[in-house]
Amino acid sequence: MLELRLVQGSLLKKVLESIKDLVNDANFDCSATGFSLQAMDSSHVALVALLLRSEGFEHYRCDRNMSMGMNLNNMAKMLKCAGNDDIITPSRPMMAVTPSPSCSKVQVRFTCCFAQDKIADFEMKLMDIDSEHLGIPEAEYHAIVRMPSSEFSRICKDLSSIGDTVVISVTKEGVRFSTRGDIGTANVVCRQNTTVDKPEEATIIEMNEPVSLTFALRYMNSFTKATPLSNTVTISLSSELPVVVEYKIAEMGYVRFYLAPKIEDDDEETKP
Repeated sequence: MLELRLVQGSLLKKVLESIKDLVNDANFDCSATGFSLQAMDSSHVALVALLLRSEGFEHYRCDRNMSMGMNLNNMAKMLKCAGNDDIITPSRPMMAVTPSPSCSKVQVRFTCCFAQDKIADFEMKLMDIDSEHLGIPEAEYHAIVRMPSSEFSRICKDLSSIGDTVVISVTKEGVRFSTRGDIGTANVVCRQNTTVDKPEEATIIEMNEPVSLTFALRYMNSFTKATPLSNTVTISLSSELPVVVEYKIAEMGYVRFYLAPKIEDDDEETKP
């Protein structure tokens, strides 16, 4: 038996909205400790990792480890039927866990927190998705930037009107976001600022050594769809590793996006 009860229904809606355009179909892995997902986009360029710990739910029951394959767009459509303040209760009876994927379904109940007599029940077929779970080792990064998520989103959106890629450079001067396109260039520099009144408005830079890497802006803009989940975003950079763009989800987990840097052609580097 799997049964989850999430009082803040809008949270689950935001989670699905943040990843559904990057990943079409994915397996949600459920265990006694929490609810997780790991999947790559269709181009196998970006990876998303989601974790919702069991203690973050008002009620959490998972009698045995199980995996539920879902179409994320379909799940997002179902969740749109719930009000932002509704209590969302996904469940999967043990009798539904059969070798035949056609018999596997997930049931979702929406309960209005203001009117307990209003209940809506939905049922969605699960999918048999063959996916490989990648081991993501802990790593030391050359630079870690924590900044307001709304500011990072605005920068990525603004730069995408100029160019297709963004160069993220971290030095002792701060973090620089720059791009180049047919109409010109653009540069945005954010310096460390910890003296603001609200902690979520601070820009904090931890640098072991300078780093400068280039990434596709279309993926960065896709990642920023997780902005409603958190006031801050953490960007971890190292020249040998994919960038990690992380959004904390309340006190119960996170969504992390991994993206390998673009390798500039030698011909491009020699151009004046």
